[in-house]
Amino acid sequence: MSAEIAQIDWTHPWYDAVRPAFDSLDPGVPFIAGFNANAARLGLQNHRGQPIRFVPQAELPPNTAYEEFIGATGCVPTRENLHDFFNGLVWQTFPLIKRELNALQAAQIAQAGVGKSRGPARDAATIFDENAALLVLRDADTGRALAEGLRAHRWHDTLFVQRALFGAGGGAEVWLFGHALMEKLVAPRKAITAHTRVLFAPAAWFGLPWEDRRAWIDMQVAGQLCTEGLATSAFTPLPVLGVPGWWPGQDETFYLDDTVFRPKRADKNANQGGKHD
Repeated sequence: MSAEIAQIDWTHPWYDAVRPAFDSLDPGVPFIAGFNANAARLGLQNHRGQPIRFVPQAELPPNTAYEEFIGATGCVPTRENLHDFFNGLVWQTFPLIKRELNALQAAQIAQAGVGKSRGPARDAATIFDENAALLVLRDADTGRALAEGLRAHRWHDTLFVQRALFGAGGGAEVWLFGHALMEKLVAPRKAITAHTRVLFAPAAWFGLPWEDRRAWIDMQVAGQLCTEGLATSAFTPLPVLGVPGWWPGQDETFYLDDTVFRPKRADKNANQGGKHD
């Protein structure tokens, strides 16, 4: 596993969200032991108030769903691979969001069973858990216009023309959440795309220290999940290497590559009064 972790280039900005959790690990102990030390220090809990513990995958009982087991015991089955390594880092970074996602998934399993299909709510929670990015925008006309531009797939205008908005103090920040997304980005490809959830923050948020910004995101999104639930309509696609400043060579031609920065598809139900994406 140490060889796989060594493949991670922590200088890439898409790992900014979980890098502090990684830096806090004791390099002299196995990573699951390090995760458990951090979980105890941070007081991580599941929605039943049980302490979060990272356990070997073999402790997941046969015929028991992964999410159900976490919800019932607080134990997170963890394999010796990058996928579960990033999952543990996300638990340590956004514990309230992870708790609410697990509560939602466990409730859906209790209601409908595992089955061949997850159902819309559980499917949305799984997409969020695996592949989400969180885009925090200034709660102002510029932020709302940027969100609308992304939803309309006006990539050139939002990511190239308005690239100065992204980054420190600019009014737009991207924080990765999905652990499968982080795993894919160990070997970055231009086509890797996140399911992105947009948050609007007051202007003062962008001047806060990193830890305060992280805690605000964690509390804000967890609260929304608790009160509003989740649906796939909450996401908009975002090619991760298109985030301004996240990849070299982001000239105008970079964003005109319509094999990656695809135009928005017409809604096939539009003529029947159907709801747009």
